Amino acid sequence: MANNELTVAVLGPGGVGGLLAALLSRAGHRVICLAGAETAATLRGSGIRVRSAPFGDFTAPVEADTELREPVDACLITVKATALTPALARVPAQALGDALLVPFLNGVEHPARLRALYPPAQVAPAIIRVESTRVAPGVIEHGSPFAEIDVTGDPVPRERLDALADALRAAGPTTRVLPDETAALWAKMTFLAPLALLTTLPHSRLRSNGGTPIGLPLGGVRTRHREELTALLEETAAVSRSYGGPSDPAGALARYDTFPPGTKSSMQRDAEAHRPLELDAIGGALLRAAERKGIAVPVAAGLVRELEKPQAD
Repeated sequence: MANNELTVAVLGPGGVGGLLAALLSRAGHRVICLAGAETAATLRGSGIRVRSAPFGDFTAPVEADTELREPVDACLITVKATALTPALARVPAQALGDALLVPFLNGVEHPARLRALYPPAQVAPAIIRVESTRVAPGVIEHGSPFAEIDVTGDPVPRERLDALADALRAAGPTTRVLPDETAALWAKMTFLAPLALLTTLPHSRLRSNGGTPIGLPLGGVRTRHREELTALLEETAAVSRSYGGPSDPAGALARYDTFPPGTKSSMQRDAEAHRPLELDAIGGALLRAAERKGIAVPVAAGLVRELEKPQAD
């Protein structure tokens, strides 16, 4: 990635991937989106349309294919954890070459999984804080007033991380390179897990008259379930601390209080759309990590159990 202009593949051009693909394309980089045949055809013909307060409303041209077939500088993995296994078939190891593999995945277990399939020094985990939704193939609504990215990767040469971060930063998102991969992943987990579990939980507690699950955005969670939220933040902080990650439950709660009351987690949106939930990648991974360290997390365990229950209409 020595040149300023990069060739970037984006596996899964949904809410996050579509936004990053469009921003990178607008900044002058060559972008190849990897998706199913129908979505790929739509993107080739119409590009990606973005509606965003901080980045503006624009349409960016992209290339698209069903599989990676040529060398690239970086491949961003922006699918859900539930779709990771079939999606990786679109990125054969031999086609990846020397490219960085950059997973924007929730949880803390995916780097080891990817390093078992691809060269370990090319896997550069990234964390993104954003609310962005694909409302139709090639149409992205960026709803949050921010898009913040952390790039990391303990075995990845620092100069490669810096080059990727420079490209992302110039495209729009606030981007940092963090030196401690474990701490970076747990920083995201300690903030995401309580939000995901508690915004999604009302789907099992509350039912509309028609039998359709209904959700409770962050504003409702931090008022109606504040005690539960505080306890969950303390549990996740304790687990994070045991792995060398950050531990600031009060700071996380204060940041939640600054978010718009209508903020929804991606897992809540998946539940509303009856899509598979990333419950194992987030809640399950938290419970497994706690068990390895012998840390009791009764609130998290109870929420995961409740969300695992099948919901009858």
